[in-house]
Amino acid sequence: MEGSIVEMGALIGAGLACTGMGGAAIGVGNVVGNYLAGALRNPSAAAGQTATLFIGIAFAEALGIFSFLVALLLMFAV
Repeated sequence: MEGSIVEMGALIGAGLACTGMGGAAIGVGNVVGNYLAGALRNPSAAAGQTATLFIGIAFAEALGIFSFLVALLLMFAV
C-alpha cells in the first residue's frame, strides 16, 4: 500500500512538471509573434534580428526540455 502512494505522488509530480512544456510553447509563440510584429513594421531590420530570434527560441525550448527531463526522472527514478 505504501509503495503505491509513493508511486502516485511521483506520477502527480511528473504531470505537474509537464506543465513547463506548455509554458515553453507559450514562450516560443511569444518570441516568434513579437519577431513577426517587428519584421512587419520594419522589414529592412528583420534580417539582422534573425539570430536573436533563434537564440530566444532555443532558450524557451530549453526550459521545456528541462521540465520534460524532470518529469522523466520523477516517473522512472522511483
